[in-house]
Amino acid sequence: MTDASCFPDHLLQLQERLHRAHADHRAYLAGLPWSVEPMAGWKRGERFSHRGDVPDSPGWSDEQKETVDRMRAELRGLSIAVVDHAYWASVPRERLVDTRMQLKKRARPVEASSVTETA
Repeated sequence: MTDASCFPDHLLQLQERLHRAHADHRAYLAGLPWSVEPMAGWKRGERFSHRGDVPDSPGWSDEQKETVDRMRAELRGLSIAVVDHAYWASVPRERLVDTRMQLKKRARPVEASSVTETA
């Protein structure tokens, strides 16, 4: 079972869940304040001027920190489940990286924007 088109359903589902968990994690982080701890911002030219004016950061709440920790734990668990899946023992070592990349591409969830573009 080394043909990349014959990935086990369970492995495809795990990889898709991993893709979705990464996307959810990135989206959640994008909505949080820029600093985990409260920190004063700065005006353009004071420091890191390539970012322009940076507002004060109130920091993350305990709930936000717990959510990020939970999301990271889920990402670790899914990553381990994909990497340790029994399927990989059937893939020749020299094909492992290519096959892994094929799995990532094949299991990538369809984005809503690409569905509307093709419709």
